[in-house]
Amino acid sequence: MDNKHEKYQRLIDYCQTLPALPTAVVHPCDKSSLCGAVEAAQLNLIAPILVGPAERIKAVAGECGVSLSDYQVVDAPYSEAAADCAVQLVREGKAEALMKGSLHTDELMAAVVRRDAGLRTGRRVSHCFVMDVPGHENALIITDAAVNIAPTLEEKKDILQNAIDLGHALMFPEVRVAILSAMETVNPKVPSTIEAAALCKMVDRHQVTGAVVDGPLALDNAIDPEAARIKGIDSPVAGRANVLLVPDLEAGNMLAKSLSFLAGADAAGIVLGARVPVILTSRADSTMTRRASCAVAVLVAKQRREAGKAMG
Repeated sequence: MDNKHEKYQRLIDYCQTLPALPTAVVHPCDKSSLCGAVEAAQLNLIAPILVGPAERIKAVAGECGVSLSDYQVVDAPYSEAAADCAVQLVREGKAEALMKGSLHTDELMAAVVRRDAGLRTGRRVSHCFVMDVPGHENALIITDAAVNIAPTLEEKKDILQNAIDLGHALMFPEVRVAILSAMETVNPKVPSTIEAAALCKMVDRHQVTGAVVDGPLALDNAIDPEAARIKGIDSPVAGRANVLLVPDLEAGNMLAKSLSFLAGADAAGIVLGARVPVILTSRADSTMTRRASCAVAVLVAKQRREAGKAMG
C-alpha cells in the first residue's frame, strides 16, 4: 500500500529547524529502541541521555555498529531503576521529555505518575495516537487507546483537554473533536452517548476550551462528510473531525490498530498530562513512526515552554 508519509514528513522537516529536545531514553537495551533514539538524534530531533545498564547499552550499540561517544550514558542497574532515574533527570531540569526503551509501558508510567517523586500535574495522564492515514488529508488524533482503560466522565474531561492542547501544539488551524459512540443520538441505554453529551455541555460552559467539540457521533459521520450529510447532522465537526475521543481503551485500541493493519496507517504515540511529554514507541513501529513520535514530543515541549514564558 502506497503511503508516502507526507503528513509525518512535514512534521519532521519543521521540527528539524528547532533545537534538539533533551530526552531521557529509558532502558534502551535492544536494537530497535537504541537505534531509534540514535537515529532521532542524528536527525536533530532529540538530544538523548541514555539511562540504563551501561554495559548492556554499550553491548547493544556494538551490535548495531553505533558509536555512543556523542551521548551521555547514565548507569542504572535495571528497568525500574532506569525509569526512576529518568524521571529524576526531568525533575532536575536536565531532560524535557522521556522516551520508552525496552521496558514495559507500565514500568515507565509507574515512575511518571508516582505521587511523591513522579511527574504528575493537576491533569489526568492520557495517551494520543497521531495517525497518518493514507488517503485522509490531515493527521488524525485518537485518544485514549493506551493508558486509561475505562475512563470516567471526569477523566474524559482531562483526556479531551490533553488532546485539544496536542492539536494546538501540532498547529492544527482549527481543532475539531468528535466524541465517538456507536450512534449519533443520545441513548440512555448506551452510557457513552450520555457522557458525550455531558462533555459537549462542559465545552459550552468553558470547562474545556480551545476546540469545536461535538458528540455523540458515530465514526462514519465523524470523518466522512457524505455520511454526515445523509444522516442530516448539522454540526461544524461532523464529517470534518481531526480529533477522535473514543469511549474506552478497547474501542480506541481496535480503531487505531484497524487503521494501521487494514488501512496502512502509521501511529505515532505520545503520553500527555505529565510535566513533560512521554514518547511511547512499540517494537513493531516503523522507523518513520519513531521519528514522528519524537517530532510530536518536540512540538509539545515547545508549546509547554512558550506557555511557561507567557505565565512567567
